[in-house]
Parts: sequence; C-alpha cells; structure tokens
Amino acid sequence: MVYASRIISHSKKLKHVSTLLRREHAVAVRGFSNTTQPSLTGREDMLKTRLNYSPAERISKCSASNVPIPSGISAMRTKPMTGPTFFREYISSQMRSGNIARWLKKEGDKVAPGEVLCEVETDKATVEMECMEEGYLAKIVKEEGAKEIQVGEVIAITVEEEEDIQKFKDYTPSSGTPPAPEEKPAPSPPKEEKVEKPASAPEAKTSKPSSAPSEDRIFASPLAKKLAEDSNVPLSSIKGTGPEGRIVKADVEEFLASRGKETTAKPSKPTDSKVPALDYVTASRLAFSKQTIPHYYLTVDTCVDKLMGLRSQLNSFQEASGGKRISVNDLVIKAAALALRKVPQCNSSWTDEYIRQFSNVNINVAVQTENGLYVPVVKDADKKGLSKIGEEVRFLAQKAKENSLKPEDYEGGTFTVSNLGGPFGIKQFCAVINPPQAAILAIGSAEKRVVAGSGPDQFNVASYMSVTLSCDHRVIDGAIGAEWLKAFKGYIETPESMLL
Repeated sequence: MVYASRIISHSKKLKHVSTLLRREHAVAVRGFSNTTQPSLTGREDMLKTRLNYSPAERISKCSASNVPIPSGISAMRTKPMTGPTFFREYISSQMRSGNIARWLKKEGDKVAPGEVLCEVETDKATVEMECMEEGYLAKIVKEEGAKEIQVGEVIAITVEEEEDIQKFKDYTPSSGTPPAPEEKPAPSPPKEEKVEKPASAPEAKTSKPSSAPSEDRIFASPLAKKLAEDSNVPLSSIKGTGPEGRIVKADVEEFLASRGKETTAKPSKPTDSKVPALDYVTASRLAFSKQTIPHYYLTVDTCVDKLMGLRSQLNSFQEASGGKRISVNDLVIKAAALALRKVPQCNSSWTDEYIRQFSNVNINVAVQTENGLYVPVVKDADKKGLSKIGEEVRFLAQKAKENSLKPEDYEGGTFTVSNLGGPFGIKQFCAVINPPQAAILAIGSAEKRVVAGSGPDQFNVASYMSVTLSCDHRVIDGAIGAEWLKAFKGYIETPESMLL
C-alpha cells in the first residue's frame, strides 16, 4: 500500500500560518491515523476536500513546529498554498529510509496533483512519488542518487506562485528530522470550525473527491508500465493485484500469458503444388516397396584406411596421365559389383511365380537433383575398371541434373547403391528397396575411431564407414545377406583384390 504524508504550504500571502498548520495537522492525524477509525466530521471532510487528500493517505511523520519558513516571506493570504515536500513511506509502514533514484521534474517546472516528482528506491522495489498540489518545483533539496533518506526529511520545496521560486534559491532545510507524532494531537479550536463552511459537510460525505482521479488514472509500477508499453498492452485492460489495485510486473506477465493462450496464432496459408510426374512415379514405387516387400536390414562397419590409401595412389596416376580423379563412391560401386558376382543370390528379383537371378551385374546409383530422385544404371559394373565406372557415373549424373536421361540410362538395374555419407555426412541409414530388385546398399560417412591394438595397452586410430544392406526376405535369407556383406567388407578393407 502506498503511504504518503502531507505538509501544508506557506507563502508570503498567508496569515496566521502557525494556527492553520496546527489545525490542519490535528485534523489529518485524527482522520488518517493507524490507531483510529477513518470517521471524519463534516468540518474534517470539508478540510480533506480542500487539501485534496485521497482515502489511502495518512500522516506518517509531520509536525508544524518542524516546518522551516523562510524569513523573507511575510505577507500572506488565506488560500491553500504549497510548501516543503517530505520523504514519504512506501511499500509498508515499516519503511524507515530510501534513496532518490531519479527526478522526473526539475527546478522551475510546473507540477500538478498526481504528477510523478521522482522515483524512490526502497529495499523492495522502485516506486513513484507523486505531487499533491498544483504549483512550481522551487527547490530540490535531495539530489538524484541521494542515499539513506529518512522518512520525514524534506526532499523538495514547491510554491504556488512562479515568482516565489527565486526566494528558495539558497534554501536549506533544518538538520533535524521531523519526529513522528506519538501523543494524541490537540483538538482543533472550536472557533476555527465556524470559519470553514459547514454547509459543505453533507456534500463531502456523499461525494468522494479523491475517487474521480483514481478512476481516471491507473496506478502501476515503472517496470510494469515499461513491460506493458513494450508489449503494446493498454494498462486499462490489466487488473492490478498490488497494493490498492496497483499494477505490478507479475500482473502484466500474467495478462500476456493468458492472452497468448486465448489468442491462437493464425496458421500460415499452405502452398499447394502439383506433384511432378517423376516424383509421383518414385513415390508410388517406394510406397509399393514398403507395403509389399518384407524388408530386413544388416549393418556392418568397414575400415577404409587402406581404401583411402589406394585411392590416393590411383589419383596420383590419374593426374599424371591427365585422367579424372577416382571417388570413394566409384570404389564402393566396384566392390558391390564384385560381391554380387561372388554371391549371385543377391543379384536377383522376385516375381509371383519364381525368383529370377541375373547374369549381368548392373548397379543403379541414386542421384538427387532439383527435378527429383534419379537412379541411372552402370551396366556390367563388375567388368569395368574404376576410371570407366567414375566416367560413366559423372556422365549419367550430369544428364540427370539436366533432366535428359533416356529410359535405357536407368532401366535394367539389378542392385542399387545410395550414398548419403560423402555428400551429406549421414553416419548410417536404411534405404528402401527399388523394386523389382531384391537389395539396396546404404553408404554412411567415414569417421575416425579409437580401436584396440595388438597389445593389452595399445590403441590405434582408424577410419570406419558404416554400410547397411536392405534385403527382400522373400529372395535373400539372412545368412545370404550376411555372406554378401562379408564379401563386400573384404573388398573394401583389402582394396588391392579389386584390381585382380
């Protein structure tokens, strides 16, 4: 709850200032003390209206004898004026001191009731200190950044008339801190009651002058205001749970969270495109494959250190003779073709009446292009050299990218190789069989691993490549698939045997 104290002002045009201060102080303390009920007489309600007190305000530390009045002010008139602004309590009645975080008004600025004078740092939060009456900020006593200001100390001076600002240029408050009123304040003089207009008392009871400003102005902490402003959320739509309905940061965060739940994001409009004829055919064949062919998968790791060494030697000869470089994929195609010749049961296909075993080893190579997936075929790959295989693969891949393949370029394959390791770095995957074939080999990337050496405490580093064979169980039994993988691994780990 925001607790604020109020001090009656002074000016050169007031008469009997000491009597007026004592009367107003006594009424305010009696009406807003923690130990008494807020029941005011008609005279006190009238005074509250004239002084613009809100129902939540109470006097914390104030005494007429502690108000320093400059000696240069002598002429006075009976009109409510402004004066010293005291440091007030915030957050709780246990607050005893605080700091001036920032002044939002400077000396000479015009101020109005409800406007924020400065921001006050307490041990719990940063809160705003508001002006209580209209006038001018004549003097800032406690500068920005002032620390450990006791509740009741004078922090600024406000005046009603602009010409009075210069009179407080060299003003300094008394060193003592105004003590809190602990004893029962003296009752107001009875004669003074007649001076105030008793007829206005019934109006004060029925009307609540302080309620109108509270309805128009929304109270919120500085952090809550900034968060709401950054989120484009009007404070009027947020219900405060702080002291006296004050909006705090948690209220704004809760509102944003609830609004996010209520307002579902509008899904972006999907884009529909016609399926190209090639993609439609590929999708249909692969769906047919997974639905009708009983797949099973065999994976083995092959050491490729010797393979990479042989490739380096062969590429040296190729560069010397002006030929094209040999890729790892070329060596894989050659090894697969030789393994199919060694284990011909894997070079077969399924029909409803019989299993057909092919005499030629034709290897389809999966090529991904912007136009879709192509599988051009390298025919009689087991009979061709590495340079010839590499030349045909590059030529067919280029025709696939140009979308200029002819049927004879991709028909007649008996086995397929799909490599996602070299170009994409995929460690291991399982490929879908390309019907009517009975198997497809998926090639992963090569990686260095630490392996055990010949001795108990010896370790070596070697490069291994994972390969997975997808088999049609109707054609290739598990043992046959394992035998083919053993033969393939032998060619990869002993690449010189492929040259015999």
